[in-house]
Amino acid sequence: MNFLLLLIAFGAGTAISVQAAVNSQLAGGLGGNTVASALVSFSIGTVALAAIAIGKGGLLAAIGSLPSQPLWRYAGGLLGATAIFCTVLLAPRIGLANMLALVIAGQLLSSLVIDHFGLIGVVTRQVSGIKLIGALVMLTGVLLTLFGHQLVQMFSRSH
Repeated sequence: MNFLLLLIAFGAGTAISVQAAVNSQLAGGLGGNTVASALVSFSIGTVALAAIAIGKGGLLAAIGSLPSQPLWRYAGGLLGATAIFCTVLLAPRIGLANMLALVIAGQLLSSLVIDHFGLIGVVTRQVSGIKLIGALVMLTGVLLTLFGHQLVQMFSRSH
């Protein structure tokens, strides 16, 4: 795999963590209004993406192709807005690390299924045994992140 692409993916993950924390702080500054915070976040993102799309060119042709797209292809925007809203809602309530551990677990499990079965039109990539082991290790990490303190307390009381 291309190392640069792996670094970009890692950077995207870092951006998601920082974005959740920033949006949570924005919601606090907006009187706890998580919906307004998510809306502001998406609005700024929309302006940034519009500027990039205009600079790249071909935007009018892409817009002209929109009516021919099946409706389900527009679900990405709704799913993205829901995900951002959920991070703004959950980060201050369950903690950033707990929230992101669960987000990552959801991403990992759903992406394995989507890849393995070629769902939503993606290229089929069979899930190997070693990839399943990696997923189990990551899920174990998620469980330790969520419940590690309780396990330590439980074992320390036993001794």
